[in-house]
Amino acid sequence: MMSWYYAWGGATDTSAGWAWRIGSSHDHFGYQNPMAAYALANVADLKPKSATGATDWAGSLTRQLEFYRWLQSAEGGIAGGATNSWAGRYATPPSGSATFYGMYYDVQPVYHDPPSNQWFGMQAWSMERVAELYDQTGNAAAKAVLDKWVPWAMANTTVNASAGTWQVPSDLSWSGQPDTWNASSPGANTGLHVTVTSKGQDVGVTAALVKTLAHYAAKSGNTSAQTMAKNLLDAMWATPNQDAKGISTAESRSDYNRFDDPVYVPSNFTGTMSNGDPINSSSTFIGLRSWYKQDPAWPQVQSYLDGGSAPTFRYHRFWAQADVAMAMAEYGRLFPNG
Repeated sequence: MMSWYYAWGGATDTSAGWAWRIGSSHDHFGYQNPMAAYALANVADLKPKSATGATDWAGSLTRQLEFYRWLQSAEGGIAGGATNSWAGRYATPPSGSATFYGMYYDVQPVYHDPPSNQWFGMQAWSMERVAELYDQTGNAAAKAVLDKWVPWAMANTTVNASAGTWQVPSDLSWSGQPDTWNASSPGANTGLHVTVTSKGQDVGVTAALVKTLAHYAAKSGNTSAQTMAKNLLDAMWATPNQDAKGISTAESRSDYNRFDDPVYVPSNFTGTMSNGDPINSSSTFIGLRSWYKQDPAWPQVQSYLDGGSAPTFRYHRFWAQADVAMAMAEYGRLFPNG
């Protein structure tokens, strides 16, 4: 499987004889890439030159798809992941924790603020890669996961293409846990549940959802999924959401209230940021980044910190703009007649 991270390095001095390699003990479903595993195992120009590389990737493909199946909730959403280092320090996991090939279920692998599986974007990003695999190969295991995930995502999505409005899931909450994995007889996970707690119009997440629906529809022939994909694209393209910089919607962000949060600095340490901001045990997030106050929009944030309403801005995040462009291109490629 694909762990949370993998890194390596070594000395730049050619006469030195040391190097290092590290990996994570945590696996999150959102970081899996079964499409890449398939390509590295089967496409001649992409197969690793190592003796067992292609075979290893073929095994990874199977294990990744099992991982999605193990983590799929009763409703269809995919839960967090698994770890072999509970709490990041090899602590003893809670009694009765479900396992996947010896790894313990973790609803929020690695980061907890916010929980790493709270954001629906992880769902759309990861399932897009599952849908690409299904579209390319017809993989039955990928189809089985999508057949349950797609209806859940669509049931929690609304769109009015002509008005340029839509709502996709934003935040999720989780309860219960999956059944311990049994490859020969997977459980139904009747005790694992997901609830959509908020919805929004994040254009990047919406674009990833569009690509997931489009690839699924192209292979399965599901016309409802194709129609929703097209309507979401049309809604994003509608006049209210276009400006000189790209596609965006107005977002009200209450998380700016974290700017006043204290930052832990040991009481026996003091220092100075590059711009002169003092670093000490009284430091706050904004206190270490005073240059933010030079932004023309800062007064709206300051007003919120002083007790006013949450500021509303239009964000043009590069990844989101790129995802919208790719969603339009992919839909046009998969459905050239509309």
